[in-house]
Amino acid sequence: MKLLAFETATEACSIAVYVDGEVRERFDVAPRRHAELALPWAEALLAEAGLARSQLDAIALSRGPGAFTGVRLAIALAQGIALALDRPLVPVSTLAVLAAQVPPPPVSAGEGGCDVAAPRAILAAIDARMGEIYTGTFVHRGDRLEATSGEAVVAPADYVLAGDARGWVGVGTGFAASEGVLATRLETRFARIDAHALPHASDLARLAADAFARGEGIAPEHVEPAYLRNNVALTLDEQKALRAARS
Repeated sequence: MKLLAFETATEACSIAVYVDGEVRERFDVAPRRHAELALPWAEALLAEAGLARSQLDAIALSRGPGAFTGVRLAIALAQGIALALDRPLVPVSTLAVLAAQVPPPPVSAGEGGCDVAAPRAILAAIDARMGEIYTGTFVHRGDRLEATSGEAVVAPADYVLAGDARGWVGVGTGFAASEGVLATRLETRFARIDAHALPHASDLARLAADAFARGEGIAPEHVEPAYLRNNVALTLDEQKALRAARS
């Protein structure tokens, strides 16, 4: 399986190429440079992997929630390439991509000698600016990462973590937003918090490869962004990137 993945939903710009389980990635925290970097990085990674665009099986993208401009750019680039190649898209939640940084829990021997891995609960939170955060909860079940809540945008002071379980793992800039309100309120429930984590296209590519193998690719015209807020029109830079992707 061969995928090209675009992760531009946050201040980090990240592109990856997935080839039969091997992943090549470029990543940098580059605010306002995503449109400038994304396509050249994609072409460079394809060249490094010895792939032509025509050899790709699908295009993966981080569909948000995240920065309006970054989400729109990923959709524009991925959709343009997919349409030109007549390939499916594999959209993945940006919050899931972020949560995928947390490794599954270690496997231990259960009753009867069977291998058992207790679910590891993860809260992914992205700084949404304007005093809000994007949130989603996830759990590892075997090798698969599953969402356990819907995506939401909320003030960090108002977020309620379901249940009373402890040992959660927190990832994402939402924990540092508004002077770390979320982390301060919930720190006793968490075993670990990484408030500086940003999503990586390498994780996106792996999640997308699994989703594609399950038959979850879609036609390019059916992709929907997860803004969680009102959207706006494409900028001139994004329109230019879309035209370049289709050429």
